[in-house]
Amino acid sequence: MPRHRRVDTGALRLRLLAGAAVMALASWSGAAHAQDTPVATAPPVVGPDGLTPDAVYLEADVALREGDVISATGETERVLARFRNTTLRAGRLSYDLNLGVATADDRVEFVDPEGNVIFASHLELDSDLKAGVAVDFATRFRNGASLMAATAVRRSENVSELNYALFTPCPICDAEGNPKEPSIAIQAEKVVQDESLRAVLYRNAVFRVGGVPVLYLPYFAHPDPTVERASGFLVPTPSYDEGRGVSLELPYLQVVSPSEDWLISPQFNSRVSPLLNLQWRRRFGNGVVVLRGGYTYERNFGDFDLDGDGDAESNVKFGDRTSRSYFLGHGRFDPEGPWRWGFTAERASDKTLFDRYDVRDPYQDNGLYYGDQRRLISQVYTEHQTDRSYVSVAAFALQSLRVVRFDPVTPALNEFEDDGALPVVAPLIEARWEPDGPVFGGRLRLRGSAVSLYRDDYVGSPVLRPEITLPGPTLGLPGVDSRRVSGQVDWRRTMISEMGVRWEPFVDLRADLYSVGDLPPALGLEDETLGRGRATAGVDVRYPLIRRFGTADMILEPMAQLSISTDADLDPRLPNEDSQTVELDESSLFRVDRFPGYDLYEGGLRLTTGVRTTLRWEEGRQASLFIGRSLRAEEEPAFLVPVPDAPAQLYDPTGLASDTSDWVVQADFSPSDRIRGWGHATLDSSGNVRRAEIAVDGRWGRRNLATVSYIIDRSNPLAGPNNRNYEFLQLAGQQFVYGNWGVAFSGIADLERTPRPGQPDPGYLVQSEIGVLFDDDCFRFELGWRRDNTSVRPSGPSEGPYVRLTLATFGGTGY
Repeated sequence: MPRHRRVDTGALRLRLLAGAAVMALASWSGAAHAQDTPVATAPPVVGPDGLTPDAVYLEADVALREGDVISATGETERVLARFRNTTLRAGRLSYDLNLGVATADDRVEFVDPEGNVIFASHLELDSDLKAGVAVDFATRFRNGASLMAATAVRRSENVSELNYALFTPCPICDAEGNPKEPSIAIQAEKVVQDESLRAVLYRNAVFRVGGVPVLYLPYFAHPDPTVERASGFLVPTPSYDEGRGVSLELPYLQVVSPSEDWLISPQFNSRVSPLLNLQWRRRFGNGVVVLRGGYTYERNFGDFDLDGDGDAESNVKFGDRTSRSYFLGHGRFDPEGPWRWGFTAERASDKTLFDRYDVRDPYQDNGLYYGDQRRLISQVYTEHQTDRSYVSVAAFALQSLRVVRFDPVTPALNEFEDDGALPVVAPLIEARWEPDGPVFGGRLRLRGSAVSLYRDDYVGSPVLRPEITLPGPTLGLPGVDSRRVSGQVDWRRTMISEMGVRWEPFVDLRADLYSVGDLPPALGLEDETLGRGRATAGVDVRYPLIRRFGTADMILEPMAQLSISTDADLDPRLPNEDSQTVELDESSLFRVDRFPGYDLYEGGLRLTTGVRTTLRWEEGRQASLFIGRSLRAEEEPAFLVPVPDAPAQLYDPTGLASDTSDWVVQADFSPSDRIRGWGHATLDSSGNVRRAEIAVDGRWGRRNLATVSYIIDRSNPLAGPNNRNYEFLQLAGQQFVYGNWGVAFSGIADLERTPRPGQPDPGYLVQSEIGVLFDDDCFRFELGWRRDNTSVRPSGPSEGPYVRLTLATFGGTGY
């Protein structure tokens, strides 16, 4: 007769920690034997759960053994077993010592080492966790997806088979824990999860949306939800454009290895030849390289005046059939140590290729320097950085896709910025160094800079000063080349008095050496080598004051800077390459060098004053306002440049040429966690707005939101075709109307530019979208109407339906 052993603890619980799963349970039969001679063994390895690889931890109300079968039962709570970084809970648990099979019944819950959870009414597992059977199977993955089946069989370590299964990436319970119909689901007669293929395979699959069947496929497959990347087709991208017609982009991802993949994405069009898009990505041990490009063989297409009657025909083909392509690549390497390096390579065969074929995200910031909107940059660079020093060496060239004159008849005849007017920069060197400790009680910083620029074509203002700008035709004249070397010493010390006044005396010394070539010979100018220097001394003073009003704190911080410099040596023969624009704000107003580069700088006696007021109250709410301006002893006429449409007249684009600078007003506010706002403006002495930008974000309900922004530039005082003033209003948001259904909208209005014939006045919507939205945090779908009035588009205004789809687990798309 087999021996029986029963342990009943009542309110107490049985806790066992044994050496191995089989030996731990077998030790209850008293089969352990002592060794005659001790043998030295290595200490066991303890896992994250506190157990050795062969140990098991068991909690049960009742445990017994009958022959080779050991059983545990939970009468008040389920049996708990932990082993090999897994957790198993069940109402009843048994283990067959002879077969090496564990069986669990009644509310079974199994958590694997990756955190995935399996539920079942009946579960069988072998001792290696490589095979098993489950009834009423359900599992929840770490990303929230769920997989359920009537029966599940794990045939090997890599293959699991499910019968009459359902998969959904959406929640299957509401916020109160009650069951609910998932938004999207795939139901199938049989599902095979092959981890070696990293895929889930379906037979007789039915797709359901909101429980309603919408599509049947005899076979279907998608990547395993636990896999980050797998080869296969991605969500296709349909679109419509009046020039291309109906377009469909079919992206296919080919994963070569965990560190390398290809994205092959042809775009098929109903009216023009297809465009083949390719992308290659490779991650190395210390860096990454991404190369993408596209190719087509086609004529130009868009709005064009074929018969010369002054009216453009819409969406016609013109010009010769030829190869058209683009290339966008970048790489960055950061090996161990202080050095890192990278590159970008960006070129397009046509100025409007990205617009014609709606190429996604062509203008990206992937290198040390960026080309700005509608400019492509190719560069190589290297950097060296330590705690106290920084050095960068770079060389780059630009390609411009910007429009400099819009044709009133057809966008196909727009004039674009000439690439020859843009400089080739080689090299550009920036360096700074700080000693390890204080110098005269303050921080000392040494800076160095060197640059060499070459131009093919002549460029007048704002690169050349008004004194040396040629008044007549300049076609065929060479561009001005320049080379500069600069050195700078900056010392600053911070002191705080007993009253809380913050004093920061500073000294700044700078020297520049220029070599300028190809100056206009018609003005009697020759190649020049020029040197200049500047010395500045001053002090910053700040006195923050705080006062409490009930639950609110008000901080008042007046600030001032007094500085004196040697007179500015702004020789008109020196080109202005890096200081053509100035953005005056709270931080730049108090800088010694308010210009972003080296070519322009300020001299003389200057006094800068300002005050910041901040109000803070409960729950992190706050509002702040800054007002400031700068005064100088003498005006600086060298900051004036010719008006583009009246070269004989001069104006100040910097706001610093007068003896009083523009007023700087800056504010931000967040009266609640659902509303945030920010604003910045510069005003001239008459109170007229020169530049301004305002943005407000708002949220209400759980998912309703809207963003409004407004930007204006009125720095150019004279209207004309070359006036670059602008004024834009942008609105975007979404409003849910019923449950998960809502409306999505966005629009950008150009309030400055004259609209094309037939467009509404004043201004027009550059881009606008409105559509119906469904979103339940798992499945987002938008269907609406979009119009694009961008003036650079060769096909003129484009409008049509748009679709955006985002599916949890499967990925998303937007078009």
